[in-house]
Amino acid sequence: MSKPIEELLQDLKNKDEDIRDRATQGLWEMWFMQKGMQGLQVLRQSQMMADSGNIRQAELMLTQLIHAQPDFVEAWNRRAVLFYMKGDYTRSIQDCLKAIALNTYHFGAVHGLGLCYAAIGNYHDAIVTFRRALEIQPYSLTNQKLVLECTSMLN
Repeated sequence: MSKPIEELLQDLKNKDEDIRDRATQGLWEMWFMQKGMQGLQVLRQSQMMADSGNIRQAELMLTQLIHAQPDFVEAWNRRAVLFYMKGDYTRSIQDCLKAIALNTYHFGAVHGLGLCYAAIGNYHDAIVTFRRALEIQPYSLTNQKLVLECTSMLN
């Protein structure tokens, strides 16, 4: 039996790295399984398509999934990742914002939004966004490092 979301979110702030790692994994599993095995299968298929270089087909699959299940947060997040990979930061930002609107504590989407802002040179918004990600996952070394990198770009 998995822990309730509130408990997992609290565990992300625990000093114990093992507890944080289990909470992170638990949340990702919850997000991927939001729409059951059928939704998970489409996410996996689209990932296999993307991994094999067929980004367009992966994007099409995720777009169809989003139309069928507009509240499927991970579908929005996965498509945002594809747009980011293509360098289409505007569309990636839109999908990240949609994922975050549906799930305010989706640290993956918040982190992705920060990456998009950094990629377009909007370092101020990137810093604000990475700090928001750190409110969810205070021990994230990646986000801590990105705050510093973006801050150095402002000077």
